[in-house]
Amino acid sequence: MDRNSFLKTLGVAGAALTSLPSLGKARTRVISPDWMGMLTDLSLCVGCRRCEWACNDANGLPNESLSSFEDQSVFDETRRTEAYKFTVVNRFEADGYPKPVYVKKQCMHCIEPACASACLVKAFRKTSAGPVLYNEDVCIGCRYCMIACPFHVPAYEYSDAFAPAVKKCTMCFERFTEQGEKPACASICPQEAITFGKRSELLQLAREKIRSHPDRYVDHIYGEHEVGGSNWLYISPVPFEQLGFRTDLGETPYPEMTRGFLSAVPLVLVIWPMLLMGAYSFKQRKQKAEHSCTIDEEEVS
Repeated sequence: MDRNSFLKTLGVAGAALTSLPSLGKARTRVISPDWMGMLTDLSLCVGCRRCEWACNDANGLPNESLSSFEDQSVFDETRRTEAYKFTVVNRFEADGYPKPVYVKKQCMHCIEPACASACLVKAFRKTSAGPVLYNEDVCIGCRYCMIACPFHVPAYEYSDAFAPAVKKCTMCFERFTEQGEKPACASICPQEAITFGKRSELLQLAREKIRSHPDRYVDHIYGEHEVGGSNWLYISPVPFEQLGFRTDLGETPYPEMTRGFLSAVPLVLVIWPMLLMGAYSFKQRKQKAEHSCTIDEEEVS
C-alpha cells in the first residue's frame, strides 16, 4: 500500500464514520397484519407433551415413542430448549389456582429479533411470513445470539464438532409455506390449546377470550408488546410472573437500544484492519529505507 492508497483509505474511513450517528436513530416499526403466528392458551394445556413429540418428529430430532412422553417426572425441574429439543413443556403451581399450569416454551419469533440484530454475519433473518429463521451456512459460531435473546431460546449444538450450529424452533416454516399444513405442535394438540393463524387475527381471538371470560384469564396478552412484540402469543389464567415468564423486558425492542453500535461493528471490522495494514506497511518501508541508508553509509566509510 503506497502513500496515496493509504490516504484514500483514510478518506473513505472518515466519510463512513461520519454517517454512524444516523445508524442509531430509531426506525418506524413495521408490523404486517399478514404475519403468521401462534397463540397458546395456557388455561387449556394439560401437559400431555404431544407437542414435544410432534416437534421432534417434524424436525427430524431424536425422538421416542409417543407413549414415552406421558412420563410426568420431567416436570420435577424447569427445562429450557436445547439443540435437540426445540420446544419443552414445564409445570407450575400458581398461587390461588386450583390446578397446575403447563407452559409450552419455544422461540418467540420476535418482531424485531435481538438474535438477528446481534449476529455479525446475518445468519438470522425475520421472514416476510413472520418466523425468524437461521442459516447455519454463514454462521461463524460466535453465539452472540444466545446472549442477546431475552427469552434464552437459541441453543448451540456442541455435540457435533464438524458442523456445530445454533438450533431453535422455526415455527415449521416450510411445513406451512410449502406444504400448506399447520405447524406440528398446533396440529397434534388434543386440547386445541395452540392456535395457528395471522398474528392480527390471533390478537383479536385473544382479546375476545379475555373479554368474554374475565374470570378465566388475566387481562394481558404476553407477546403483544414485550420487547416490541412477538409472533408467538400467550394468554393465561394466572399472572405470567408466576409461570416463569420474564415481565421486566419492557416494550422497547432490544435492537433499538443497540442499533448504532451493532451497525458500526461490520464497518469497523473492515476499516480497522485496513488502517492497521497501512500503518504496518509504512513502518516496514521506513525500516527498509533506514536499513538501506545504513548500508550505504557503511559502504561509503
